[in-house]
Amino acid sequence: MKDKPLNIIWFCTDQQRWDTIHCLGNPYLKTPNIDKLIEEGVAFTRAYAQAPVCTPSRSCFLTGRYPRTTRASFNGNDTYSKDEKLVTKLLADKDYVCGLAGKLHLTSAQGRMEKRTEDGYTYVKWSEHPNDDWPNGENDYQNWLKEKGKRWEEIYGGKYTSMATWPPKANPNFTGKTVGVPSEFHQTTWCVEMAIDFIEKNRGKGQPWLISINPYDPHPPLDPPQAYKDRLNIEDMPLPLWKDGELDNKPPHQRKDYYQGGQDGQADPYPTLTDEDKREKFRDYYAQIELIDDQFGRLMEYLDSIGEKDNTLVIFMSDHGEMQGDHGLYWKGAYFYEALTHVPLIMRCPSIIKKGIRSNALVELVDIAPTIMELAGYEIPFYMQGKSFVPILTGKVSPDFHKDSVYSEYYYCMKGTHDDIFGTMYFDGKYKIINYHGKPYGELYDFENDPNEFNNLWDNPEYEQIKADYIKKNFDSAILKTMDYSLNRINDY
Repeated sequence: MKDKPLNIIWFCTDQQRWDTIHCLGNPYLKTPNIDKLIEEGVAFTRAYAQAPVCTPSRSCFLTGRYPRTTRASFNGNDTYSKDEKLVTKLLADKDYVCGLAGKLHLTSAQGRMEKRTEDGYTYVKWSEHPNDDWPNGENDYQNWLKEKGKRWEEIYGGKYTSMATWPPKANPNFTGKTVGVPSEFHQTTWCVEMAIDFIEKNRGKGQPWLISINPYDPHPPLDPPQAYKDRLNIEDMPLPLWKDGELDNKPPHQRKDYYQGGQDGQADPYPTLTDEDKREKFRDYYAQIELIDDQFGRLMEYLDSIGEKDNTLVIFMSDHGEMQGDHGLYWKGAYFYEALTHVPLIMRCPSIIKKGIRSNALVELVDIAPTIMELAGYEIPFYMQGKSFVPILTGKVSPDFHKDSVYSEYYYCMKGTHDDIFGTMYFDGKYKIINYHGKPYGELYDFENDPNEFNNLWDNPEYEQIKADYIKKNFDSAILKTMDYSLNRINDY
């Protein structure tokens, strides 16, 4: 699209909800650097993840193909399909130099460094999560700490020092209140430092570059540095979205998780928490996001200082959201609420992208890879299933429409959690329907009258025809959106 090749900063947080940005309506935290990015670019206020869990979502937006099509529909997979082509590899084949700081999570990282596919990254600083769970030096964040003379076990104040097994390894120094490492030694800080190191090594060498920055925050455990906790008052925080009796007609796995705790009892059961506990969880979650904002701002200041702002595409997003107590649920699972499927998505490039647009169009994370290819000036591969939203970014079409609907799926995503759930979501802005395939129950929400998703209308006789219509819409969407053309029909026969 332009004569000078485009550089790309792709900043993807882990488990950040859509409603966590100050200038987009959250009064409980400050995000001045993300706010500034929105002022200078395009914010998609209705962007949706195609899976509420890490690996399927990341596989989707890295390939421009829906999770089930890529076959990476669950966490913990041994290998990644050699048939799938990541957008970073496509760009590397076009002479981009690509780097990664943080997690990749396309294959299992439990007890090993994940097996990499042909991802195009030649600079890799890998850290699936901060804890010191890889004894052979695979966790580059832990190596960085050791170079600074710091021991994780001594500076981390969380309940567990390891996340490699369940139950995790207890921290003997735990005082009763979870506190992360100081900000200067935090994994998010390290991710940004590695990104700056990569850019310094590659700028001015005649090749365009792409850096993927994937910190673990704000993923649980909620362990921000104490200084960031001190910025926010517990009593000023909100309570989760909750309506007494709302789970009475909702799927049984939600009622189970309400009493047991999400992810097979790993998260706190909602009834055991006081209002202060619930507010404290929001305080800690928001504190992690304020740390992200500060470090993102540090990266943007660096980009300005080297004169690359105008020629660099900046993407800020998350792979999926976090329930945070909404509807009596914490963490993630086979849920399709706004808290989990609706995510932030912002793009800026002053030389290409219009300034100050807030797009209300329905967009999907699967659309990002084809958008990157088009912005970089290359043909979008025929096998990508996403739809480029470059026309919105460049102001050639209205920012209020991109797709009729968005799709998300949960297909046996996490071992030990909702093993028997195979669900798909269809949402067109008016109604959201969730089909649990092979089950007699489902969910239907009327967003005009119930934007908080309190009232499940699945069994409401007044909505019987609407339910029938939307079951068909969901079926058609799931079939047509995931049509796989990767074999590339070239002739009549």
